[in-house]
Amino acid sequence: MRRLLLTLVVLFASGLATATAEPIAIVAAENFYGDVAEQVGGSAVKVTSILTNPDQDPHLFEASASTARALSAARIVIYNGADYDPWMSKLLSASHAAGRVTIEVAKLVGKKAGDNPHLWYDPPTMPALARALAAQLAKLDLDRRADYDARRDAFIASLKPIDDKIMALRQQYGGAAITATEPVAGYMADAIKLKVRNQRFQLAIMNNTEPGASEIAAFQKDLKTRAVKVLLYNSQTSEELTEKMRAIARDSGVPVVGVTETEPEGTKYQNWVLSELGALEAGLSGKQP
Repeated sequence: MRRLLLTLVVLFASGLATATAEPIAIVAAENFYGDVAEQVGGSAVKVTSILTNPDQDPHLFEASASTARALSAARIVIYNGADYDPWMSKLLSASHAAGRVTIEVAKLVGKKAGDNPHLWYDPPTMPALARALAAQLAKLDLDRRADYDARRDAFIASLKPIDDKIMALRQQYGGAAITATEPVAGYMADAIKLKVRNQRFQLAIMNNTEPGASEIAAFQKDLKTRAVKVLLYNSQTSEELTEKMRAIARDSGVPVVGVTETEPEGTKYQNWVLSELGALEAGLSGKQP
């Protein structure tokens, strides 16, 4: 009886310690990665996302003192890599913390500087992040390993409607020509097997350089002659040349489909991507979303 009581006391104390344990602090450079961290970690994590405003140009972001403070307390840091968020690499180099784990998403999917850095639109990316994150959380909190694994599996399963929509669009519109102001949704277009034109123009805009005269002329011709079914437009950034292309598209009857580099507030990654796929589907069918 005494041994049973002692066992119950130990189990109660252990459960109480688990229930009152501080959540694992995670900092995500981009809020869609923070969203995945919350879905995989549940109540056992506290996530701080740095880039959260879909109206802000992420390429113009400058880290603040609050960003550095959040990093100093983080047990896990997630960032895109592939030169998309170089400010994060600099902050991490300047702020060493014993035991801190960093997850560079680009390395998880075999991407590097010079590749299209908009990795969250590539279907293999988020499952890879969910697996890596669940593994790291289990190392820090072995008692909850089964919970992290279950949440990982549930998250990956929740991506099936995205995969199904991509497959349906591929079957209906694979091979169709489109164009874009930047390669933001380039991986999504590749997954659907769309033919994306004017890629040199897109890279110039992404890298904040001026496209050549021949590239501008080719882009305009594609829109005016309706050689493309859709214009993918980065609605998070605005400059004179891309606004001009959007106006030409609308005047020519080419549907303009907006995409963003930041997950809208109050939604989840799955709903966000499905919404953008729905808008693309409408555009490919000839409707203005």
